[in-house]
Amino acid sequence: MIFIKRIFHQTNPYRFPEKSGNLSGCKWCSYFLLIIALSNPAFSQFAVNVSKVSTTAAPFLEIEAGSRAVGMGSAFVAVANDATALYWNVAGISRLKQNELVLIHTTWIADIDYNYVGGVFLIDRLGAIGFSITSLGTNEMKVRTVDEPEGTGERFSVSDLAFGLAFARNLTDRFSIGFNAKYIRQNIWNMSATGFAIDIGTLFITQFSGMKIGMSISNFGGKMQMFGKGTFVNYDLAPTQEGSNDRIPANLLTDKFPLPLIFRVGIALDVLKFGSSHLTLAVDAAHPNDNTEYVNLGMEYAINNRLFLRTGYKNLFMLDSEEGLTFGAGLKHRISRSAKLIIDYSYQDFGRLINAQRFSLSLEF
Repeated sequence: MIFIKRIFHQTNPYRFPEKSGNLSGCKWCSYFLLIIALSNPAFSQFAVNVSKVSTTAAPFLEIEAGSRAVGMGSAFVAVANDATALYWNVAGISRLKQNELVLIHTTWIADIDYNYVGGVFLIDRLGAIGFSITSLGTNEMKVRTVDEPEGTGERFSVSDLAFGLAFARNLTDRFSIGFNAKYIRQNIWNMSATGFAIDIGTLFITQFSGMKIGMSISNFGGKMQMFGKGTFVNYDLAPTQEGSNDRIPANLLTDKFPLPLIFRVGIALDVLKFGSSHLTLAVDAAHPNDNTEYVNLGMEYAINNRLFLRTGYKNLFMLDSEEGLTFGAGLKHRISRSAKLIIDYSYQDFGRLINAQRFSLSLEF
């Protein structure tokens, strides 16, 4: 049972009113700095000596989707204006101007393959619907035991899957709300666990120079528990009594673990705008149930709405974090009158671990 729990943990692995080109918009930088300064003491009161890492099921749900968002330091809850809003803040999909598909493939840490597919489709005045598929998996590995460290001849693999269906609607011209229902499944050899969760998001465009405020709750649902023939054992109810049956079939009872619940709140603002170029600043604060609180900072500079340069910093104030600086770039190319192809790249510093590079391919139509 201890072995099963250990394995389970390891698999749980707008424009401003100023005239075009007026740099006085930089005054808004002070507001961001003020928010960051106030966040530190507010978050530090929750800090503890342990980070609660590996205390939830299905941690693959915390692997962030989208090279654009990651390039911005994962400060994307209030930006949420592409198909990856399905992950960050589902309310954002109702603000898209075109249908969009996104494909993401990443070779994650320890040669784990991460894939994400998402799609958003607009339904006239009713809102927008979307779907997402997240998968994580490894190649087959040898089954090794203490007695047979070179392998028993058997092989096993690990895989995770989440499928989501989303709906979002603009309740007013400034306020949006969205929901994303998810089916979750984890597999390791002959054991599996399933669960259901829901994401809830809101997005509000203020009259304060178009500043956006976003909030989201991700992975709100029940606990997950491993089942399968790996828990089967032969049990002896009375091992000290002569003649007792030592081949009584039984199953070990595995523990239940909660899903990685995350509450995020963020703000985003276009601090500079001239023509079709603009600079966006974003700040997110997050409260996960399996780690300490943290803040993400990010920015994106769009040049003629075709070339995009991004940078950010992740996990500010988090205890024992290996993540930090991020960079990214993107290119949007019109391939027909109504279709655009978007290629995004991001680089993420993982400290002592292997740094992660991601590519995303999106299609607006």
